[in-house]
Amino acid sequence: MMSEPAPSGHADGGADPGAAEPAKVSVRESVFQALKTLLMDHDLEPGARLSIDGLARRLEVSQTPVREALARCESEGLVVRRPNAGYLVAPLLDQEGLDDLYDVRLLLEPAAAARAARHATPDEVAEMRRTVEEMAPTLHGDTYEAYRGFAELDAEFHNAIAQASRSPLIADTLRRFRAHTHSYRLYFRHGIAGPAIEEHRVVLAAIERKDPEAAKAAMRDHLESSRSRLQSAYRE
Repeated sequence: MMSEPAPSGHADGGADPGAAEPAKVSVRESVFQALKTLLMDHDLEPGARLSIDGLARRLEVSQTPVREALARCESEGLVVRRPNAGYLVAPLLDQEGLDDLYDVRLLLEPAAAARAARHATPDEVAEMRRTVEEMAPTLHGDTYEAYRGFAELDAEFHNAIAQASRSPLIADTLRRFRAHTHSYRLYFRHGIAGPAIEEHRVVLAAIERKDPEAAKAAMRDHLESSRSRLQSAYRE
């Protein structure tokens, strides 16, 4: 049952008597994360109709947090709402859609990285570095749950660069694409995180050096490599 907030716990499974009380996860957040995991792992197939009552029974909660979770998933592009049909699982990007997404990202993100190299404050650079370093622990398994922390930090890193570009238009446009949600829903497996982390470090180093051309080139290389890794999903 998700009727009680779930404690986050410690990484090693043991209690730390000297530590502060662990943060608790609300029922609302627990249901959202559980539903998101079902969608990302394809336990709920693309195109499937979603029953609020059925999901409430499956997750052992009332319908209210399920409705709220579906609304949040709709805002992230994971589900769509159709007249007279309710919620449906959103379709996956096809190969043409993936290429379109990366073509637009390649127009915006290298420019954002170059601008960030000019405008990022020391605090912003420090936050980018923290994000990259937190991506580094080894990942285990091929499920979204195993990759969830990495996926969130990956999105955080790219969003931080967009914010540091001092272009609200670029930052807002990239947020609307939900690029990381689409990418990780399409394909996440053990082994893709390592190359991405190293590519992020190259981008970050150029921003730290305040080298706009190097930052632009590093971001372009990262996005091209990322697209190549994702394209392998269509060959399986």
